[in-house]
Amino acid sequence: MTNKTQTYISVTDEDGGVHHFKGRVAWALRSLMEAGAKGCTPIDHPGPRWAAYVHKLRNAGINVATITETHGGPFPGSHARYVLETNLSVIERKAA
Repeated sequence: MTNKTQTYISVTDEDGGVHHFKGRVAWALRSLMEAGAKGCTPIDHPGPRWAAYVHKLRNAGINVATITETHGGPFPGSHARYVLETNLSVIERKAA
């Protein structure tokens, strides 16, 4: 049996609300906080389910904007850029 360390983060919002996240959702929130106004895309922060992580953050009351951007290359199309809009303060965090 392996002993895995779970990634988690606890934050407070502007209204004093406390939020706890673990796993990939905690990783996504940390990535958004570190990226600041630049935000994150699945291209520059590879993760299998960015839309699901953002959905869970929004359900918890965290505001995350979605900006649609186009891209060229051999497979042109569009992708999402996610930008954290809620000011948060970290209470505790642990990275795997």
